[in-house]
Amino acid sequence: MNFVPSAPQSPRAGAGRRIRELPDELVSQIAAGEVVERPASVVRELVDNALDAGAAQVTVRLAAGGVRSITVEDDGAGIAVDDLPLALKRHATSKIGSLAELESVATMGFRGEALAAIASVAEVTLTSRTRDAAHAWRLHARSGELAPAARAVGTTVEVQELFFSTPARRKFLKTDATELAHGLEAVRRHALARPEVGFAVWHEGRLVAQWRPAASAAQRWADVLGPDFVAASRELQVERGPLVLHGRVGQPEAARARADLQYLFVNGRHVRDRLLAHAVRSAYEDQLHGSRQPAYALFLGIAPELVDVNVHPTKIEVRFRDGRAVHQALRHAVEDALAPTRAASAVPAAAPAPPAVPAPWQDSLALAEVAPVVREDPPPWRQDGPWRTPQGSGGIEAWAGLREAVPRGEPMVAPLGRENPQDTAGWPLGRAVAQIGGVYVLAENAHGLVVVDMHAAHERIVYERLKRAAASGTTLPAQPLLIPVSLAASAAEMATAEAEHEALLELGLDVGVLSAGTLVVRSRPAALPDADLAELTRSVLADLVQAGATRVVQRARDELLATMACHGAVRANRRLTIEEMNALLREMEATERADTCNHGRPTWRQVTMKELDALFLRGR
Repeated sequence: MNFVPSAPQSPRAGAGRRIRELPDELVSQIAAGEVVERPASVVRELVDNALDAGAAQVTVRLAAGGVRSITVEDDGAGIAVDDLPLALKRHATSKIGSLAELESVATMGFRGEALAAIASVAEVTLTSRTRDAAHAWRLHARSGELAPAARAVGTTVEVQELFFSTPARRKFLKTDATELAHGLEAVRRHALARPEVGFAVWHEGRLVAQWRPAASAAQRWADVLGPDFVAASRELQVERGPLVLHGRVGQPEAARARADLQYLFVNGRHVRDRLLAHAVRSAYEDQLHGSRQPAYALFLGIAPELVDVNVHPTKIEVRFRDGRAVHQALRHAVEDALAPTRAASAVPAAAPAPPAVPAPWQDSLALAEVAPVVREDPPPWRQDGPWRTPQGSGGIEAWAGLREAVPRGEPMVAPLGRENPQDTAGWPLGRAVAQIGGVYVLAENAHGLVVVDMHAAHERIVYERLKRAAASGTTLPAQPLLIPVSLAASAAEMATAEAEHEALLELGLDVGVLSAGTLVVRSRPAALPDADLAELTRSVLADLVQAGATRVVQRARDELLATMACHGAVRANRRLTIEEMNALLREMEATERADTCNHGRPTWRQVTMKELDALFLRGR
């Protein structure tokens, strides 16, 4: 029997070596790995510097997607000749000079390492001229050669052969077209945030994108994101405490399959922040279908001392002093922007207001056995108050028990009976004319034909009513467990369970500490008898950390109410009278978020006369 010895084991890397200081070039290349990921990273950093210099026009020129060449030109203040060599040194900057300035930084850049990092992995040349200089000066980073040059006031940074000194990094880059797309996206983000600045992007001598200085932010958004996004979104402008928020949020029906049209800015800086993204997503949570992604461009302004931008070398992440308050403010702002139904804009502004007429079906077992919708500020379902499960056997019969719980007042729009057909222009969703297949209601309005999914529409109406009526208790019904359930928990989960014990009780979960590393669940929500308690508890604890106790409790309630609304809404194949159909349309016009059901499906569609004419080739 032959014995073949195994290969000798390699010693651990660094074993037996003395500690030594790394050479400056290696230090710079390590830092460059954090700052410079691809050509787009270089574009972002250089455009940041151009904007900090007060540029009114920024031009980016790329070759081979930016791998072979990146040139960024600006007409900013320029760099003094004596400061040019310093600009290429690590941790050299004109933007901050003390810890106090770092804690309230208002510029795009501040770390003083971008140019040095880029120069360590590429050939860099700086050409700059200040207003009081007779001519420009040109500095080659690798040789240190400084020579006179010709250019107007401003700065030009040329980056040649990115990653030439680290060829292994170059292998990780994608095709030229892909790198160009990333570079273009980096400029697009700056263009969104700075409408007063002009931007141009050239590739291989061809102009691929240009945004001229815009008169307003709205105009720049339309130029960058396109008219389709503007048409399918709503403007948002609010001020809540120290937070100023503006931008546009896409309507739920315009959601996309990918999250490729989501822009978040904090003090003009594009960020990827889980807290902010979660706040926006939660505002859409009962209006999106399946895994669809909302589209939005949101700009947050906040005092610099209330946000830490010194979190990541790329400055793409931020940390708020009071993240929970920012989360709540952003979520409520987006919810309010999405609340009005599109039906409100479905008729011309000059249309007459609908007359208030009695509802002949009000006392019958019809579509709306609850009080009329009342516009209140703030919405009553958002206030703290008691909550209870509606009494009754479910379905329409259960709504009668809510009549006393729902706040009463003057209805926004009264139901209509058999009025003059010419009054149709006064109602956004028009006048009902027929029911098809026991599922769809057809109505005629000023624009043409309206098709309504009656179950989806009524489900939203009931859901919003139930949320408003949820004002008589703060604790969800709980069911004690005969045999408590124990589960292994991490240190973070243990701490959250102790800190948020009261919030867990409000959700019907009695969670306590059994031993080190183990939690015990002694009660469950009565409405979830078949839930996996271990998974449910972990999920709720994770949400408590992410969104806070108030949001988790509200969301859990909303999910239960959505289930009740689905069972309480009018079912398919129920024949409705014209009065009942018209009542449903009026309820939709007066209900927030009535464009989609609780599951994100559309509740109505408009078919214009022009579209109908095209179907029958009229006018051709």
